[in-house]
Amino acid sequence: MSQFVLFFPLLALVVISLTGMAKVEAATGLNPPVKLVWHYYKVTNTCDDAETYIRHQVEKFYKNDSSIAPKLLRLLYSDCMVNGCDASVLLQGPNSERTAPQNRGLGGFVVIEKIKKVLESRCPGVVSCADILNLATRDAVHMAGAPSYPVFTGRRDGGALSADAVDLPSPSISVEESLAYFKSKGLDVLDMTALLGAHSMGKTHCSHIVNRLYNFKNTGKPDPTMNKTLVSELRNRCPPRTKKNQTDPLVYLNPDSGSSNRFSNSYYSRVMSHNAVLGVDQQLLYNDDSKEITQEFASGFEDFRKSFALAMSRMGSINVLAGKAGEIRRDCRVTNANYGA
Repeated sequence: MSQFVLFFPLLALVVISLTGMAKVEAATGLNPPVKLVWHYYKVTNTCDDAETYIRHQVEKFYKNDSSIAPKLLRLLYSDCMVNGCDASVLLQGPNSERTAPQNRGLGGFVVIEKIKKVLESRCPGVVSCADILNLATRDAVHMAGAPSYPVFTGRRDGGALSADAVDLPSPSISVEESLAYFKSKGLDVLDMTALLGAHSMGKTHCSHIVNRLYNFKNTGKPDPTMNKTLVSELRNRCPPRTKKNQTDPLVYLNPDSGSSNRFSNSYYSRVMSHNAVLGVDQQLLYNDDSKEITQEFASGFEDFRKSFALAMSRMGSINVLAGKAGEIRRDCRVTNANYGA
């Protein structure tokens, strides 16, 4: 039976001492005000088995394609970190959020849409797309090896955002720029370091790393922080981008996980040995706090699992709509005003 990671008080800012040397000031709970409820649909008696229905559908998808775990992780991150966890990224349209350059290659939509259809047939107009996305992601990454953490529910769905509203940062930014971005969303260095561990599985486009391979900071040379063997391996898969409409192959974010899409702490070991694929990941070694956390996670999988569980719950509470705010979409792809249009 799945075991839930237990959380500490809803908000406490403390100096966390991990099992090794790391001592980092970080939150141990959700930022107030906490608008969500554990097992909201059961507590309110509106759709008692909503979470069971969601888990069953995720299991069916996962058995056929384990890549839904990293796909849903990225989809949730792309939703929550832009305007809060309101499922706005699921909306379709010619200039919708999902069409932003930063969201190229987003996947997992079909999983959410299938789950929504099932829930609408059982509990019409009750379960939000935002909650479905959070719950389905939790279940998928648990199947991949992550902890099954509590997802607080009761979110409502937001309206459409345009593509130019998407402020997701480049995967080549410095650790200080990355930390500033996470802090702007109410998250801290422990959250950032744990959430970047999602890169323990999944893929990225060569266009996100060619600068590290061939012309780092316009030097005409590869990133000096990248292991030379890794540079050679990735150059074989990612040629220089010299032609218009050139193909943009995909490479694994964590070659140790590869096609198995297993959630593990090997990502942090790769960062420590300068074998990170993305620049933002390798940058974790260039901030004292994130370096200590990375060292701790590389040597202790349970520390990483617990911190990842808390960070996911904290990210899942960013700017949520609750109560009478927003709506419960009938179809995750369109707002209710456009439903059936």
